[in-house]
Amino acid sequence: MPNEGSYEAALKRSREVESDIAAGKVEKYTMLTGDRPTGRLHLGHYFGTIKERVRLQELGVRTNIIIADYQVITDRDTTEHIRDNVYNMVMDYLACGIDPAKTMIFTHSAVPAENQLMLPFLSLVTEAELQRNPTVKAEMEASGHSLTGLLLTYPVHQACDILFCKGNIVPVGRDQLPHIEVTSKIARRFNERYGKVFPDVTGLLTSTPLIPGLDGRKMSKSYGNAISISMTAEETARLIKKSKTDSERFITFDPEARPGVSALLTTAGICTGRDPKEIAEEIGNGGSGQLKKYVTQAVNDYFAPIRERRHQYEDDLDYVKDVLHDGNARANEIARQTLDEVREAMGMVY
Repeated sequence: MPNEGSYEAALKRSREVESDIAAGKVEKYTMLTGDRPTGRLHLGHYFGTIKERVRLQELGVRTNIIIADYQVITDRDTTEHIRDNVYNMVMDYLACGIDPAKTMIFTHSAVPAENQLMLPFLSLVTEAELQRNPTVKAEMEASGHSLTGLLLTYPVHQACDILFCKGNIVPVGRDQLPHIEVTSKIARRFNERYGKVFPDVTGLLTSTPLIPGLDGRKMSKSYGNAISISMTAEETARLIKKSKTDSERFITFDPEARPGVSALLTTAGICTGRDPKEIAEEIGNGGSGQLKKYVTQAVNDYFAPIRERRHQYEDDLDYVKDVLHDGNARANEIARQTLDEVREAMGMVY
Protein backbone atom coordinates (compact mmCIF):
# COMPACT_ATOMS: atom_id res chain seq x y z
CA MET A 1 0.00 0.00 0.00
CA PRO A 2 1.47 3.43 -0.91
CA ASN A 3 2.02 5.88 1.92
CA GLU A 4 -0.46 8.70 2.47
CA GLY A 5 1.72 11.32 0.78
CA SER A 6 2.17 9.33 -2.42
CA TYR A 7 -1.51 8.41 -2.40
CA GLU A 8 -2.57 12.05 -2.16
CA ALA A 9 -0.24 12.92 -5.04
CA ALA A 10 -1.64 10.05 -7.11
CA LEU A 11 -5.20 11.15 -6.31
CA LYS A 12 -4.41 14.71 -7.42
CA ARG A 13 -2.98 13.49 -10.77
CA SER A 14 -5.96 11.19 -11.24
CA ARG A 15 -8.39 14.07 -10.71
CA GLU A 16 -6.49 16.22 -13.21
CA VAL A 17 -6.83 13.48 -15.85
CA GLU A 18 -10.55 13.12 -15.10
CA SER A 19 -10.97 16.87 -15.53
CA ASP A 20 -9.24 16.72 -18.91
CA ILE A 21 -11.43 13.83 -20.05
CA ALA A 22 -14.57 15.58 -18.84
CA ALA A 23 -13.49 18.64 -20.83
CA GLY A 24 -13.20 16.53 -23.97
CA LYS A 25 -9.38 16.42 -24.12
CA VAL A 26 -9.45 12.68 -24.76
CA GLU A 27 -6.84 12.72 -27.52
CA LYS A 28 -4.14 13.12 -24.85
CA TYR A 29 -4.83 9.73 -23.33
CA THR A 30 -4.25 6.05 -24.06
CA MET A 31 -5.58 3.53 -21.55
CA LEU A 32 -4.22 0.05 -20.90
CA THR A 33 -5.67 -2.43 -18.47
CA GLY A 34 -6.30 -6.15 -18.36
CA ASP A 35 -7.00 -9.40 -16.56
CA ARG A 36 -5.41 -12.79 -15.99
CA PRO A 37 -7.42 -15.63 -17.59
CA THR A 38 -7.56 -17.81 -14.48
CA GLY A 39 -11.33 -18.35 -14.58
CA ARG A 40 -14.60 -16.51 -15.16
CA LEU A 41 -14.90 -12.78 -14.63
CA HIS A 42 -17.16 -11.84 -11.73
CA LEU A 43 -19.05 -8.87 -10.29
CA GLY A 44 -15.89 -7.53 -8.66
CA HIS A 45 -14.23 -7.32 -12.08
CA TYR A 46 -17.31 -5.74 -13.64
CA PHE A 47 -17.90 -2.97 -11.11
CA GLY A 48 -14.20 -2.57 -10.30
CA THR A 49 -12.79 -2.17 -13.80
CA ILE A 50 -14.90 -3.29 -16.78
CA LYS A 51 -17.60 -0.66 -16.31
CA GLU A 52 -14.85 2.00 -16.16
CA ARG A 53 -13.26 0.68 -19.35
CA VAL A 54 -16.58 0.95 -21.17
CA ARG A 55 -17.04 4.50 -19.89
CA LEU A 56 -13.61 5.61 -21.13
CA GLN A 57 -14.14 3.82 -24.45
CA GLU A 58 -17.42 5.63 -25.03
CA LEU A 59 -15.85 8.99 -24.14
CA GLY A 60 -13.35 8.48 -26.97
CA VAL A 61 -10.20 7.56 -25.03
CA ARG A 62 -7.91 5.13 -26.90
CA THR A 63 -8.57 1.95 -24.94
CA ASN A 64 -6.60 -1.30 -24.85
CA ILE A 65 -7.23 -4.49 -22.90
CA ILE A 66 -4.62 -7.20 -22.41
CA ILE A 67 -5.53 -10.75 -21.54
CA ALA A 68 -2.43 -11.55 -19.50
CA ASP A 69 -2.08 -15.26 -20.26
CA TYR A 70 1.63 -15.43 -19.44
CA GLN A 71 0.84 -14.05 -15.99
CA VAL A 72 -1.27 -17.13 -15.20
CA ILE A 73 1.98 -18.98 -14.46
CA THR A 74 3.26 -16.42 -11.95
CA ASP A 75 1.61 -18.37 -9.13
CA ARG A 76 0.41 -21.68 -10.55
CA ASP A 77 1.96 -24.66 -12.29
CA THR A 78 -0.56 -25.39 -15.03
CA THR A 79 -2.18 -23.71 -18.01
CA GLU A 80 -5.05 -26.19 -18.08
CA HIS A 81 -8.29 -24.59 -19.33
CA ILE A 82 -6.45 -21.42 -20.38
CA ARG A 83 -7.83 -21.38 -23.95
CA ASP A 84 -11.38 -21.77 -22.67
CA ASN A 85 -10.78 -19.04 -20.08
CA VAL A 86 -9.44 -16.65 -22.73
CA TYR A 87 -12.41 -17.13 -25.06
CA ASN A 88 -14.87 -16.75 -22.19
CA MET A 89 -13.10 -13.58 -21.10
CA VAL A 90 -13.57 -12.09 -24.56
CA MET A 91 -17.26 -13.05 -24.44
CA ASP A 92 -17.62 -11.28 -21.08
CA TYR A 93 -15.93 -8.15 -22.42
CA LEU A 94 -18.17 -8.00 -25.48
CA ALA A 95 -21.33 -8.67 -23.46
CA CYS A 96 -20.44 -5.90 -21.01
CA GLY A 97 -20.07 -3.32 -23.78
CA ILE A 98 -16.44 -3.45 -24.88
CA ASP A 99 -16.48 -2.64 -28.61
CA PRO A 100 -13.59 -4.24 -30.57
CA ALA A 101 -13.88 -1.46 -33.17
CA LYS A 102 -12.90 1.02 -30.43
CA THR A 103 -10.91 -1.14 -27.98
CA MET A 104 -7.96 -3.38 -28.84
CA ILE A 105 -8.25 -6.77 -27.09
CA PHE A 106 -5.11 -8.95 -27.24
CA THR A 107 -3.08 -11.60 -25.39
CA HIS A 108 0.42 -11.50 -23.91
CA SER A 109 1.68 -14.61 -25.63
CA ALA A 110 0.69 -13.43 -29.12
CA VAL A 111 2.80 -10.24 -29.03
CA PRO A 112 6.52 -11.16 -28.84
CA ALA A 113 7.82 -7.62 -29.40
CA GLU A 114 5.95 -6.42 -26.32
CA ASN A 115 7.53 -9.13 -24.18
CA GLN A 116 10.97 -8.32 -25.58
CA LEU A 117 10.79 -4.96 -23.81
CA MET A 118 11.33 -6.93 -20.58
CA LEU A 119 15.07 -7.14 -21.31
CA PRO A 120 15.92 -3.41 -21.33
CA PHE A 121 13.27 -2.68 -18.69
CA LEU A 122 14.79 -5.16 -16.22
CA SER A 123 18.04 -3.19 -16.36
CA LEU A 124 16.19 -0.11 -15.10
CA VAL A 125 15.02 -1.51 -11.74
CA THR A 126 16.96 -2.95 -8.82
CA GLU A 127 16.35 -6.23 -7.04
CA ALA A 128 15.56 -4.30 -3.85
CA GLU A 129 12.85 -2.29 -5.62
CA LEU A 130 11.23 -5.47 -6.86
CA GLN A 131 11.54 -7.26 -3.51
CA ARG A 132 9.75 -4.54 -1.57
CA ASN A 133 6.79 -4.22 -3.93
CA PRO A 134 3.82 -4.84 -1.58
CA THR A 135 1.53 -6.20 -4.29
CA VAL A 136 3.99 -8.93 -5.24
CA LYS A 137 4.37 -9.88 -1.57
CA ALA A 138 0.60 -10.02 -1.09
CA GLU A 139 0.08 -12.14 -4.21
CA MET A 140 2.81 -14.57 -3.18
CA GLU A 141 1.33 -14.97 0.32
CA ALA A 142 -2.22 -15.38 -1.01
CA SER A 143 -1.20 -18.08 -3.49
CA GLY A 144 1.11 -19.99 -1.16
CA HIS A 145 3.41 -20.37 -4.16
CA SER A 146 7.16 -19.90 -3.98
CA LEU A 147 8.52 -16.61 -5.35
CA THR A 148 9.29 -17.32 -8.99
CA GLY A 149 11.31 -15.02 -11.20
CA LEU A 150 8.16 -14.24 -13.17
CA LEU A 151 6.23 -13.26 -10.04
CA LEU A 152 9.13 -11.11 -8.80
CA THR A 153 9.27 -9.28 -12.13
CA TYR A 154 5.47 -9.08 -12.49
CA PRO A 155 5.49 -5.25 -12.13
CA VAL A 156 8.11 -5.01 -14.91
CA HIS A 157 5.98 -7.16 -17.19
CA GLN A 158 3.05 -4.86 -16.44
CA ALA A 159 5.25 -1.91 -17.41
CA CYS A 160 5.80 -3.61 -20.80
CA ASP A 161 2.02 -4.01 -21.16
CA ILE A 162 1.38 -0.35 -20.45
CA LEU A 163 4.31 1.25 -22.26
CA PHE A 164 4.43 -0.78 -25.49
CA CYS A 165 1.30 1.06 -26.68
CA LYS A 166 2.40 4.35 -25.03
CA GLY A 167 -0.32 3.93 -22.42
CA ASN A 168 -0.47 6.85 -20.02
CA ILE A 169 -3.56 6.10 -17.91
CA VAL A 170 -4.38 2.88 -16.07
CA PRO A 171 -7.61 2.46 -14.07
CA VAL A 172 -6.54 1.07 -10.68
CA GLY A 173 -7.55 0.72 -7.08
CA ARG A 174 -5.35 2.17 -4.35
CA ASP A 175 -3.70 -1.20 -3.70
CA GLN A 176 -2.40 -1.31 -7.30
CA LEU A 177 -0.63 2.05 -7.20
CA PRO A 178 2.79 0.47 -6.43
CA HIS A 179 2.68 -1.21 -9.85
CA ILE A 180 2.04 2.15 -11.51
CA GLU A 181 4.96 3.63 -9.59
CA VAL A 182 7.28 0.93 -11.00
CA THR A 183 6.04 1.65 -14.53
CA SER A 184 6.59 5.39 -14.02
CA LYS A 185 10.14 4.77 -12.77
CA ILE A 186 10.96 2.56 -15.74
CA ALA A 187 9.60 5.10 -18.27
CA ARG A 188 11.41 7.99 -16.58
CA ARG A 189 14.73 6.13 -16.27
CA PHE A 190 14.64 4.93 -19.87
CA ASN A 191 13.93 8.45 -21.12
CA GLU A 192 16.74 9.91 -18.98
CA ARG A 193 19.25 7.27 -20.01
CA TYR A 194 18.50 6.81 -23.71
CA GLY A 195 16.17 9.57 -24.89
CA LYS A 196 12.46 10.35 -24.77
CA VAL A 197 10.35 7.40 -25.91
CA PHE A 198 7.75 6.77 -23.23
CA PRO A 199 5.01 8.94 -21.67
CA ASP A 200 4.37 9.76 -18.02
CA VAL A 201 1.91 7.23 -16.57
CA THR A 202 -0.99 8.04 -14.23
CA GLY A 203 -3.07 5.64 -12.21
CA LEU A 204 -6.71 6.59 -12.76
CA LEU A 205 -8.17 5.87 -9.34
CA THR A 206 -11.60 4.29 -9.60
CA SER A 207 -14.36 5.70 -7.41
CA THR A 208 -16.49 2.52 -7.30
CA PRO A 209 -16.48 1.01 -3.81
CA LEU A 210 -14.89 -2.41 -3.49
CA ILE A 211 -17.54 -5.10 -3.93
CA PRO A 212 -16.90 -7.88 -1.41
CA GLY A 213 -17.48 -11.58 -1.91
CA LEU A 214 -20.60 -13.20 -0.51
CA ASP A 215 -18.76 -14.02 2.72
CA GLY A 216 -17.43 -10.51 3.30
CA ARG A 217 -13.91 -11.32 2.14
CA LYS A 218 -12.41 -10.06 -1.13
CA MET A 219 -14.41 -11.43 -4.06
CA SER A 220 -12.30 -14.21 -5.53
CA LYS A 221 -12.83 -17.30 -7.64
CA SER A 222 -10.53 -19.25 -5.31
CA TYR A 223 -12.69 -18.42 -2.26
CA GLY A 224 -15.86 -19.64 -3.97
CA ASN A 225 -17.58 -16.38 -2.98
CA ALA A 226 -17.86 -14.77 -6.41
CA ILE A 227 -20.89 -14.27 -8.63
CA SER A 228 -19.66 -14.73 -12.20
CA ILE A 229 -20.97 -12.55 -15.01
CA SER A 230 -21.61 -15.73 -17.02
CA MET A 231 -23.79 -17.40 -14.37
CA THR A 232 -27.44 -18.06 -15.12
CA ALA A 233 -30.14 -16.44 -12.99
CA GLU A 234 -30.74 -19.83 -11.35
CA GLU A 235 -27.04 -20.37 -10.55
CA THR A 236 -26.89 -16.87 -9.08
CA ALA A 237 -29.93 -17.56 -6.89
CA ARG A 238 -28.45 -20.83 -5.60
CA LEU A 239 -25.10 -19.24 -4.77
CA ILE A 240 -26.69 -16.33 -2.90
CA LYS A 241 -29.04 -18.68 -1.05
CA LYS A 242 -26.05 -20.72 0.20
CA SER A 243 -24.13 -17.64 1.40
CA LYS A 244 -23.52 -17.43 5.14
CA THR A 245 -25.06 -14.60 7.15
CA ASP A 246 -25.57 -14.85 10.94
CA SER A 247 -28.18 -15.74 13.57
CA GLU A 248 -29.48 -12.20 14.12
CA ARG A 249 -32.81 -11.70 12.34
CA PHE A 250 -32.91 -7.89 12.17
CA ILE A 251 -30.89 -6.73 9.15
CA THR A 252 -28.28 -4.00 9.70
CA PHE A 253 -25.32 -2.77 7.71
CA ASP A 254 -22.17 -3.34 9.80
CA PRO A 255 -19.19 -4.60 7.72
CA GLU A 256 -17.03 -5.22 10.80
CA ALA A 257 -19.50 -7.11 12.99
CA ARG A 258 -21.68 -8.61 10.25
CA PRO A 259 -19.47 -9.22 7.17
CA GLY A 260 -21.78 -11.71 5.42
CA VAL A 261 -24.94 -9.61 5.78
CA SER A 262 -23.08 -6.43 4.86
CA ALA A 263 -21.52 -8.05 1.77
CA LEU A 264 -24.99 -8.91 0.49
CA LEU A 265 -26.23 -5.39 1.21
CA THR A 266 -23.22 -3.89 -0.59
CA THR A 267 -23.86 -6.09 -3.64
CA ALA A 268 -27.52 -5.06 -3.72
CA GLY A 269 -26.59 -1.40 -3.26
CA ILE A 270 -24.14 -1.36 -6.17
CA CYS A 271 -26.60 -3.15 -8.48
CA THR A 272 -29.53 -0.87 -7.61
CA GLY A 273 -27.68 2.41 -7.00
CA ARG A 274 -29.09 2.54 -3.47
CA ASP A 275 -27.40 3.04 -0.09
CA PRO A 276 -26.86 -0.36 1.62
CA LYS A 277 -28.02 1.15 4.94
CA GLU A 278 -31.30 2.21 3.35
CA ILE A 279 -31.83 -1.33 2.02
CA ALA A 280 -31.10 -2.77 5.46
CA GLU A 281 -33.67 -0.48 7.06
CA GLU A 282 -36.24 -1.47 4.45
CA ILE A 283 -35.75 -5.19 5.06
CA GLY A 284 -35.47 -4.83 8.84
CA ASN A 285 -37.10 -7.85 10.52
CA GLY A 286 -37.45 -9.66 7.19
CA GLY A 287 -34.28 -11.55 8.05
CA SER A 288 -31.66 -13.14 5.85
CA GLY A 289 -34.26 -14.92 3.69
CA GLN A 290 -35.81 -11.66 2.52
CA LEU A 291 -32.36 -10.09 2.18
CA LYS A 292 -31.16 -12.90 -0.09
CA LYS A 293 -34.28 -12.64 -2.25
CA TYR A 294 -33.70 -8.88 -2.62
CA VAL A 295 -30.03 -9.36 -3.55
CA THR A 296 -30.84 -12.13 -6.04
CA GLN A 297 -33.42 -9.93 -7.77
CA ALA A 298 -31.05 -6.95 -7.83
CA VAL A 299 -28.17 -8.92 -9.36
CA ASN A 300 -30.30 -10.80 -11.90
CA ASP A 301 -32.16 -7.67 -13.01
CA TYR A 302 -28.89 -5.75 -13.51
CA PHE A 303 -27.10 -8.51 -15.43
CA ALA A 304 -30.04 -9.85 -17.45
CA PRO A 305 -29.27 -7.82 -20.61
CA ILE A 306 -25.52 -8.53 -20.29
CA ARG A 307 -26.15 -12.25 -19.96
CA GLU A 308 -28.55 -12.21 -22.89
CA ARG A 309 -25.88 -10.61 -25.10
CA ARG A 310 -23.35 -13.13 -23.81
CA HIS A 311 -25.47 -16.05 -25.03
CA GLN A 312 -25.18 -14.67 -28.57
CA TYR A 313 -21.37 -14.81 -28.40
CA GLU A 314 -21.43 -18.30 -26.89
CA ASP A 315 -23.15 -19.40 -30.10
CA ASP A 316 -20.62 -17.64 -32.34
CA LEU A 317 -17.13 -18.71 -31.25
CA ASP A 318 -15.72 -17.89 -34.70
CA TYR A 319 -16.55 -14.22 -34.13
CA VAL A 320 -14.90 -14.31 -30.69
CA LYS A 321 -11.75 -15.78 -32.26
CA ASP A 322 -11.82 -13.12 -35.01
CA VAL A 323 -11.97 -10.35 -32.39
CA LEU A 324 -8.90 -11.77 -30.67
CA HIS A 325 -6.96 -12.38 -33.90
CA ASP A 326 -7.64 -8.81 -35.04
CA GLY A 327 -6.59 -7.38 -31.68
CA ASN A 328 -3.41 -9.47 -31.66
CA ALA A 329 -2.52 -8.29 -35.17
CA ARG A 330 -2.99 -4.63 -34.19
CA ALA A 331 -1.00 -5.10 -30.98
CA ASN A 332 1.87 -6.72 -32.88
CA GLU A 333 2.10 -3.79 -35.26
CA ILE A 334 2.20 -1.28 -32.39
CA ALA A 335 4.70 -3.37 -30.40
CA ARG A 336 7.09 -3.68 -33.33
CA GLN A 337 7.02 0.08 -33.86
CA THR A 338 7.74 0.75 -30.18
CA LEU A 339 10.53 -1.84 -30.07
CA ASP A 340 12.09 -0.18 -33.13
CA GLU A 341 12.02 3.16 -31.28
CA VAL A 342 13.64 1.53 -28.24
CA ARG A 343 16.42 -0.02 -30.34
CA GLU A 344 16.99 3.29 -32.11
CA ALA A 345 17.24 5.15 -28.79
CA MET A 346 19.66 2.54 -27.44
CA GLY A 347 21.82 2.57 -30.58
CA MET A 348 21.00 -1.08 -31.31
CA VAL A 349 20.07 -0.76 -34.99
CA TYR A 350 22.65 -2.62 -37.08
